[in-house]
Amino acid sequence: MAVLLMLASTQAYGAGGVKVEHLGVNNTLVRIAGDGRYVLLPVQESIDDATVNVLVDGKLDRTIRVRLAKSKVDYSVPFDLTPYKGHDVVLNIVSNHDRTNVREAKDDACWSAITLSDTFDTTNTEKYRPIYHHTPVYGWMNDPNGMFYKDGVWHLYYQWNPYGSKWQNLSWGHSTSTDLVNWEDKGVAIEPDGLGLIFSGSCAVDRNGTAGYGKDAVVAMYTSADASQVQSLAGSRDNGATFEKYAGNPVLPLDSEARDPNMFYDESTGLWHLTLAHALEHEMLFFTSPDLKTWTATGSFGKGLGAQGGVWECPDLFRLPVDGGKEYKWVLLCNLNPGGPFGGSGIQYFTGDFDGKTFKADTDADGTVPTKWLDYGKDNYAVVSWSDAPDGRRTLIGWMSNWQYAPEVPTKQYRSANTLPREISLFTGDDGRVYAATVPSPETDSMRGKASVRKSFRIGKKPVSVALPTVNDGVCEITIDIDAQRSEKVEMTLGNSAGDKVVMTYDPKAATFGFDRTHSGLTDFSVDFPAVTTAPTFTADGKMSLRIFIDRSSVEVFGNGGRFAMTNLVFPTSPYNTFSIKADGGKAKVGDLTVYPISTK
Repeated sequence: MAVLLMLASTQAYGAGGVKVEHLGVNNTLVRIAGDGRYVLLPVQESIDDATVNVLVDGKLDRTIRVRLAKSKVDYSVPFDLTPYKGHDVVLNIVSNHDRTNVREAKDDACWSAITLSDTFDTTNTEKYRPIYHHTPVYGWMNDPNGMFYKDGVWHLYYQWNPYGSKWQNLSWGHSTSTDLVNWEDKGVAIEPDGLGLIFSGSCAVDRNGTAGYGKDAVVAMYTSADASQVQSLAGSRDNGATFEKYAGNPVLPLDSEARDPNMFYDESTGLWHLTLAHALEHEMLFFTSPDLKTWTATGSFGKGLGAQGGVWECPDLFRLPVDGGKEYKWVLLCNLNPGGPFGGSGIQYFTGDFDGKTFKADTDADGTVPTKWLDYGKDNYAVVSWSDAPDGRRTLIGWMSNWQYAPEVPTKQYRSANTLPREISLFTGDDGRVYAATVPSPETDSMRGKASVRKSFRIGKKPVSVALPTVNDGVCEITIDIDAQRSEKVEMTLGNSAGDKVVMTYDPKAATFGFDRTHSGLTDFSVDFPAVTTAPTFTADGKMSLRIFIDRSSVEVFGNGGRFAMTNLVFPTSPYNTFSIKADGGKAKVGDLTVYPISTK
């Protein structure tokens, strides 16, 4: 009789076709007892992950980690049951909560909220979700990776957690676009396996079929991350929709932490070249291979050079003409965190020569290797380029956030967006050094509506203000030319009726551009978020041209033909609806101030 009473007290039944059985204070079985495409798992972000072991016909199929709700449900995430149709599925769940008895465990909010459903509602519920930047449909996103172009389609993969809006369960999510503006969600492309989570990497079209997946197959190299970080290979025979992992993975194991393989093929030698971030050693490693399976180390670069803070990650290596002419330089992108110019994440780059084995950076007259930054905001990281882009283009995209506060930004249905796609080129500065410029990809021009403002005028201490569009929460592009030779500084302010403001300052004498978001709206979710960022303008003539892109939660500024770029998140309590400009210490000219409303399909 006592045994029967004990069994009854440890069993409970959930709603919507699931059966919940509590085995102990931290162990619960959820049996899928009904029909439905998804089991919806309720999430509470403020608690620790629970370990969810998916048992199929009694055998372990996979393990995921989900912050299953204890006291309240923030949102739910779907676990797709389609692959298991006709099989018995049980979720063996282990939590880390402090409890004294099974009755306390039964009170967790998740057990009554776990349900089966044939649908999962992805309708946007976030006021800060961007209108014209790529975001995951739901869940956490960080680094873009594996991007390639083929048959008129831009493929974007990204680090994705399908089971919550915090970092975990990293897979490659997949989106495609024909115009770099409108993106179509393709779901998950590569999922974790016995070697670990799927970290960043790269893709390319294997035109000669060197890796064994066939001519023109898409090949991927990525980091498998568990107790160690090793490099793995996969191939796709359906243009990147699905991937077949190489049975001999890992193809490149090292005895120290290394990640984010980035590769390209050299037709002249028949060799693949791989750049790998030796993260903790603050260097990049170089390898070659004829088939992406057998790799030979050829050299390294970076120890003691450039910014050395944090870890080095997400490399990219490519060749570009200087000033559009016949001289070429190699560019090595090196993302690092922390150690960015304004705290947290940042992108440094080196220009120089690559001989097929290792990289040699350009130096100043005194023989030192200068530190150069690709973006002077706080929120552009993990920047890499598309392989096989058309017309010789080198097109980049980044993760628009910062590791200092990425998990805490005020969204929940999803977290993080990508920057605008950008074209990179090289120019010679007034100091004789070679620098990188980035501008929005030409496809972004298609987002412009009919100009709502177009005017030129002079400014002094009294601000001149123009209204921003009211459609689409005021998202827009502002272009402006400034001649500040006769003033000490020019101040531009984005504002709203709630008193939120972003203040941008051009100092012609110091040749700097500053961005102050300390009063931009919601800032108190992180002590590292309120900040002022500053960029060199790379011109000393007192003139400035700007393109300013405003979305619901970001501002991207491109100055003087992309000679500097600045990307910063903002979370205004209501959309910015005014843009004002004034000059201190003299007069300035404003030429062709234009405001374009922005819309996508």
